[in-house]
Amino acid sequence: MKWVSTYFYKVVNGLVDLLYYLCVAGLVWIGMLVFVFATFKIPSNSMQPTLWPGDNVMVLKPLLGARLFNLFSASGPTTIHRMPGISKIKRNDVLVFHFPYPKGWSHIEMDLLLYYIKRCVGLPGDTLSIKRGQFYLNGEKEHPVNIATEEDWAVSDNRQKTCYDCFPLDSLSGWSEDDWGSMYIPAKGDSIVMNRTHFYLYRRLIEWEQQTRLQYSDSVCLLGARPIAGYRFRHSYYFMAGDNRLHSEDSRRWGLVPEPYIVGKAWLVWKSVDPYTGHFRWKRFMKFIQ
Repeated sequence: MKWVSTYFYKVVNGLVDLLYYLCVAGLVWIGMLVFVFATFKIPSNSMQPTLWPGDNVMVLKPLLGARLFNLFSASGPTTIHRMPGISKIKRNDVLVFHFPYPKGWSHIEMDLLLYYIKRCVGLPGDTLSIKRGQFYLNGEKEHPVNIATEEDWAVSDNRQKTCYDCFPLDSLSGWSEDDWGSMYIPAKGDSIVMNRTHFYLYRRLIEWEQQTRLQYSDSVCLLGARPIAGYRFRHSYYFMAGDNRLHSEDSRRWGLVPEPYIVGKAWLVWKSVDPYTGHFRWKRFMKFIQ
């Protein structure tokens, strides 16, 4: 009996130790996911030639700073805090972010499971426009890295010129994916005059920041029931575009991305598997993203 008792004690003690180490390993893993890195699988060709379907990309969160927020309130209005990062978002960075419109174009919302990856073309403070598929920033022609523009205009020239499902979803704007803007990209603290044009361009951003409906009636903007003549932004915003311009649903379609929605900068393709053949793409293994 004594031998059985000793053996039982050792088994129980071993299971307790195992459970302890599993808990510690689990906490360390969760901490790594929150503060250090995240991985995402590329599902489409919207970022070709930079990223291919089947690529698995790694985001190093300390580059821009990890985000802290309440997971249980993330599907609704929530406060997101970003820790200090090593660097700031730069033009041409490839960024992973929460898609701002998971339930339709009426309002901005965050879905924890719905991520997009695009290239940052416009920064806060830029005025961006697109003319015949070519990006212009602050009046100067811009050449975003890897984004197809003038070279594929012959392919896109036969497309419908006026896109009514194009941002800002106002038929009077006449904007299309190939002739878009111009639009000022707000930075935190920027102020604008509230007129009809700014109402249509920034309504969803303001409603998201204020969690209150914004209306325009008789040349007056109403925030809730209160008329406002101007507005100061609480967050910075970014314009995102896919490198494969002809096959990318990006800011040309749905507008700007709030800074708190940005997960981080895509840093590395750590694995790539062809989704059609299942073959491992060794040439893309551990490939840095530019």
